[in-house]
Amino acid sequence: MNSKNKVKEMIELEEYTTKYRLILEKALNTIEPNIKNDSYFKDIGDDFLSMAKNYLADGKVFEKKKDLSRALASYSYAYAWIDAGVRIGLFYGIDRKLFTLYK
Repeated sequence: MNSKNKVKEMIELEEYTTKYRLILEKALNTIEPNIKNDSYFKDIGDDFLSMAKNYLADGKVFEKKKDLSRALASYSYAYAWIDAGVRIGLFYGIDRKLFTLYK
């Protein structure tokens, strides 16, 4: 691969990483806990949310260091925690563009 293609790939990776971080942050700001009472499922929801926020924070560190593949992987893991939480009902999120909804 020539250097021109590598530069293009890096620019695309940077744009995609930024785009994915912004969508992730929007998703995090959109969801609400669906389990209000003190229960096992509320604890699980809190854990899912904590995992997502931790992966987001890690991704930001990687992005700042220009380690974009790891940043993108961290954002992907974070999004998976949120999306799974919405899918199984731990979080309330109705935007079909952001989440994989059950119904």
